[in-house]
Amino acid sequence: MGSLTYREDLDEEKNSEFTWEVQANNRAYNSQFKEKVFLCWQRKKYKKNVIHTAKYNVFSFLPLNLYEQFHRFSNLYFLLIILLQGIPEISTLPWFTLFAPFICLLTIRAIRDLVDDIGRHRSDKVVNNRPCQILMGKSFLWRKWKNLHVGDLVCLHKDSIVPADLVLLASTEPSSLCYVETADIDGETNLKFRQAPVITHHELTSIRKIASFQGKVVCEEPNSRMHHFVGCLEWKGKKYPLDSGNILLRGCKVRNTDTCYGLVIYAGFDTKIMKNCGKIHLKRTKIDYLMNRLVVLIFVSMVVVSAALTFGFWHKVKEFKANHHYVSAMHTHSVAMEAFFIFWSFLILLSVLVPMAMFVMVEFIYLGNSVFINWDKHMYYDPQDLPAKARSTSLNDLLGQVEYIFSDKTGTLTQNIMTFKKCCINGVVYGPEETPGKENPFLWNKFADGKLLFCNAQLLQAVWANQDWRVREFWHVLAICHTVMVQEKNNQLVYQAASPDEEALVTAARNFGYVFLARTQDSITLMELGEECVYQVLAMMDFNSVRKRMSVLVRKPEGSIYLYTKGADTVIYERLQKKGETEWATEEALASFAKETLRTLCLACKEVDEEVYEEWRQRHEEASILLQNRAQALHQVYEEMEQSLQLLGATAIEDKLQDGVLETIKCLKQGNINVWVLTGDKQETAVNIGFACELLSENMIILEEKEIMRILEVYWENNNNLQGGKKKELPLQFKMALVINGEFLDQLLLSLRKEPRALVQNVNVDPLESWQEPGEERVDFLQARRLSLMWRTLGIQLRSSGLAPQQEDSKTLKSAEERRERAFVELASRCQAVICCRVTPKQKALIVALVKKYQNAVTLAIGDGANDVNMIKTADIGIGVAGQEGMQAVQNSDYVLAQFCFLRRLLLVHGRWSYMRVCKFLRFFLYKTLASMMVQIWFAFYSGFTAQALYEGWFLALFNLVYSTLPVLYIGLFEQDVSAERSLELPELYITGQKEELFNYWVILQAIAHGTATSLVNFFTTLWVSQDSAGPVSLSDYQSFSVVVALSNLLCITMEVILITKYWTVLSVLAIFLSLCFYVIMTSLTQSMWLFNRFPKNFPFLYADLNVLSQPPIMLVILLNVSLNTLPVLAFRVIYQALKKPQRKEEVEKVTSEEIITVEPVPCIHRESRARRSSYAFSHREGYADLITQGTILRRSPGVDSDLLVDHTMPPDEPSGSMKESLWYPRKMSFLGRKRHSHHGKVSSEDMQPPSEVSSSLTMDRRSAPHPQPLNKTWPSGSLQEKLPYSPQNLLPTKMPLSALDSPTTSVESQTLPSSQLSLQSQPAYLPQEKTSLWSIRKLSWKNWPYIWQKEPEPRREGILPVSSSNLSALMETVPPSAKGSSISEQPMEVEPSPVEREPSPMEWLPEPSGDQAAPDLAE
Repeated sequence: MGSLTYREDLDEEKNSEFTWEVQANNRAYNSQFKEKVFLCWQRKKYKKNVIHTAKYNVFSFLPLNLYEQFHRFSNLYFLLIILLQGIPEISTLPWFTLFAPFICLLTIRAIRDLVDDIGRHRSDKVVNNRPCQILMGKSFLWRKWKNLHVGDLVCLHKDSIVPADLVLLASTEPSSLCYVETADIDGETNLKFRQAPVITHHELTSIRKIASFQGKVVCEEPNSRMHHFVGCLEWKGKKYPLDSGNILLRGCKVRNTDTCYGLVIYAGFDTKIMKNCGKIHLKRTKIDYLMNRLVVLIFVSMVVVSAALTFGFWHKVKEFKANHHYVSAMHTHSVAMEAFFIFWSFLILLSVLVPMAMFVMVEFIYLGNSVFINWDKHMYYDPQDLPAKARSTSLNDLLGQVEYIFSDKTGTLTQNIMTFKKCCINGVVYGPEETPGKENPFLWNKFADGKLLFCNAQLLQAVWANQDWRVREFWHVLAICHTVMVQEKNNQLVYQAASPDEEALVTAARNFGYVFLARTQDSITLMELGEECVYQVLAMMDFNSVRKRMSVLVRKPEGSIYLYTKGADTVIYERLQKKGETEWATEEALASFAKETLRTLCLACKEVDEEVYEEWRQRHEEASILLQNRAQALHQVYEEMEQSLQLLGATAIEDKLQDGVLETIKCLKQGNINVWVLTGDKQETAVNIGFACELLSENMIILEEKEIMRILEVYWENNNNLQGGKKKELPLQFKMALVINGEFLDQLLLSLRKEPRALVQNVNVDPLESWQEPGEERVDFLQARRLSLMWRTLGIQLRSSGLAPQQEDSKTLKSAEERRERAFVELASRCQAVICCRVTPKQKALIVALVKKYQNAVTLAIGDGANDVNMIKTADIGIGVAGQEGMQAVQNSDYVLAQFCFLRRLLLVHGRWSYMRVCKFLRFFLYKTLASMMVQIWFAFYSGFTAQALYEGWFLALFNLVYSTLPVLYIGLFEQDVSAERSLELPELYITGQKEELFNYWVILQAIAHGTATSLVNFFTTLWVSQDSAGPVSLSDYQSFSVVVALSNLLCITMEVILITKYWTVLSVLAIFLSLCFYVIMTSLTQSMWLFNRFPKNFPFLYADLNVLSQPPIMLVILLNVSLNTLPVLAFRVIYQALKKPQRKEEVEKVTSEEIITVEPVPCIHRESRARRSSYAFSHREGYADLITQGTILRRSPGVDSDLLVDHTMPPDEPSGSMKESLWYPRKMSFLGRKRHSHHGKVSSEDMQPPSEVSSSLTMDRRSAPHPQPLNKTWPSGSLQEKLPYSPQNLLPTKMPLSALDSPTTSVESQTLPSSQLSLQSQPAYLPQEKTSLWSIRKLSWKNWPYIWQKEPEPRREGILPVSSSNLSALMETVPPSAKGSSISEQPMEVEPSPVEREPSPMEWLPEPSGDQAAPDLAE
């Protein structure tokens, strides 16, 4: 088999062609596209939105299920025997005796598969019947998901699930933004923003316009790349680019967006999430495969034995005919023909060596063990009333052989609840205190959030005292340095954060009196201990993966400029002004937080002089307009400002694990089970959870991309060295962990169409790494030496074990792709932990498939979301966690658990028991069958090789059905070697299943030898005793001999059950007793005179058992047979166990001593511990600062009349009242964007105020957004500080004519310069000079809104220093001359590809401009 990735690469290249055309509101056009299926048969190219994850339907169930069942060789074997029994000349038993149980076996398995598939059908029905609003005619009507077609327009509301892959056309958010949560797709819980194309944002402002939309989307064919999309929108003769930022994927949830509209481009199985779901695989256990091979071996052995016995018959018949010619008339057939018939007769006679009863009973054993899992009260989750459920009944024994667990992170390991756990301020650590339930410590704060449990009386006293500047600035950083948005709902503040971390930090500041009230694009309003303060935002420096920090430059109300910074401890400590006692105490606190696996941030600040700021501002503006290397230049400018910081403290946030996760993983690791974490979340967050789960530890060497590629590079370069080297074991002192991301995984497993060395070099070249933080390149010499030694050692080991390429032209080597895959899996399997971040659902399945392919190990995948479905289907065992992310994972799983911690009991107790029971059952059944049926072979030597049966026919029929069924069924259902509590205390017992010690070829050979020995003893001992016997106690007759051998076999088998049973209960005693009773009863019945008189041919053994058992000498023969079979076996087992225990003890002591010697007390690489402490710094994506500084994210108040309001009529069958409210009524005026009253009428040029400063993106078209008023009525409003250190004369703004602003140059600047750069905000955020009521709201006249380059006149605000007109003109001159004279309308394709835009959404009920106040038409 070729590389697993090679075929996928070809599919991806094929699907990259731009041949997918979708026209909006035109089903007839879209349905004309066809695709070839087979020969001349064609079908519609675009699939419907109906999904079918079930395996069968009404027509395919019977043929497909039979096809799957006859993959088992045992079923083919039974079918062959049944056909042979239908031939009278060779039949030894009636055909229906085997046909009836065979039909029962097939029926039981078919019903089991049918029940599992009915659950999938029900799940599909629920999904397909979900409601959504589809544009039908000129209005949106409620329809079902299954009625959705490619090209339809869909209306979605807040908390709606996206029904198909859509192109976002418009939304009610500013600039047609749409916030989505993709936890069900990629595992990330932080919000992501998507944005409609600029053209549809401006044009599609009403339902009427949306209904008339006839745009066409041309894009790539459906593929599985979740984070990639390329296409264009063709509309009105122009083309507009589309990328992944414009796409809403099926399965996303719409968050913080009232209404949005989209065009369906992929539906049903063409959607990206369904492309990643994979196919349903037929799952079979290792024992099942082994039994399949065993049946083949037994069948081959039967053919050989039958042929040998037929050969004996050939000679016997020849000799008989020669000596007894007078009976030759009885032999009507030739010798060859009779031998042919005898061969098939022997084959039928020996067919009982593969007993069908065993396969029927195995199904009942599987079913019983599944019921025990469902009934286990220890795996019942009371809060959600969810018990464990075994949805598949054929994989129980596989639960006892798991070697690799692949787990999702979000919702599986974690609760996704971030709590503010601790903080350190000025070197003092403040932890949570238990407060009496009756008293709320935050009653004094009307804005406090009752959900925050953190409280510390000492910290509250320090906040109230307001004496320590560090305490004050600490809360300032949390309340100001963030990207959180705030809304008012029911007179309460509601924070909308891009990540739960930021929300927890801002909420903590809110509870301690520093309440974040509102923000505009250039100001932040706080309520500080009851007093309202407005901070002017001069610049926001957002997070990214290199900076590892965020900074905000603000001007305080008194006029001073402060820089507030929060970020990773490594980068903050490198930028501190000094390191004193506070810094050392904080570092110790960080270390203690790290031991508790809390996610930490360091907070710092500094005061910036006015002159320093002005110089820095100029450099920042110059860097922001560079056309090349702009990002690196901005990094350098930020680096200059973020120096000489003063450390304030640190915060510690707990990403709560699910209950019992830590203990479960520790227990599983002790059971030699490897736990790999596969998540779509970011690397730092996943690594932090790895430490919290103790998958990672301080003394591990964490291999990341560079180290992995260097290891691979070593053995690729030296592929001709050490070819015959001796295989070396990896030194135990190297504890390694592997941390990779999805993009690197793609590069690593890419099919090698070029030289490996070139691939390694390409991977190592990273354009972002040319800029590094100071000090990052410093690595300790000894650590580097240890890494180098480890690389060489691992490289040598890989080469010596045949993994590294040695001779490219060697025919024995696999393809380069397979070698690369095998090397990666081998490297990963030698690590103590593997964490894969940013992986798509298809990549998760690929990793599972690689481990299955190259390690031949049992894999288990556990997850709770749709992004885990493919992984769950691919693994040998799939477990769905019934969580918050829907039921897709549950419906596609084999087992359902409510919590990850239940996995411990499922594997170590139920899994190990099931494996042990099934193995014991199979071994005993194999022994039982051979012990009782091998005598048929020995008897053939004394019956002239005539294929005569030794036993009574009814004994053969009832032996596996009644006489020996109950004891062996008890073993398969109730046997326990140790108790459940002991199994959990000793996870090492689980290793037995991983090594397949209880059922393998050696165990099978032992069972065959044991059964053969028992049959030999029972047959020949009885034969020797009966040779010279005569009289009433003679065994020389056929029936007596048969009864003695049969009874000896039955008692020997019963004694074997007694010896191997370890868990004795009343049921076990009852099973043995009833089996013997059934023998007595059924034998008395079948050998009775009444049946003999009526059916003499069918019941020939008249009183045979009674005659034999009434003679004491014969009883002694039976006792002798049982003793000869039991006592040697018992003695052997006792001696073996006595010799085995000391050896095991020595091995355990040896392993323990080795582990003690190899433990390293000192961390190998210190950076790991530091990096994990700062995982919060990457919890949300970069770009939210741009949305804020450009005003894109800020809401505007609704206008009076609205085209949408008139046209948007709701269908009468709407199910949701909340949706109806949001559509009929204008939403409440946002707390973020409330405006003050202004003068009505036209605005003169004298009234216009120039911006005090131009942002880094030089967007000149932003409106001034004054701060809103606070909500709380109880707190005194008070006037803000009026006496500021700046004289009013210096604050007079420079007047500028309107024509200077409304010019092509300004238009070019606002459009051609990138909007994605960090902005330097210092527009006038005027403060009121008079006292205002807390609830007084000043509104901006709707007539003035269309002037997007004008500022409305407002009273001056103190504390603001606007820039002069000369500086402004100088800044405007820095625009490249090539951009001058161009306009947006002339270059629709030249729009900056940033996902953010400045303007408010037309969907927010903004009025249509009229007259000379109309805004410029950007679409022309």
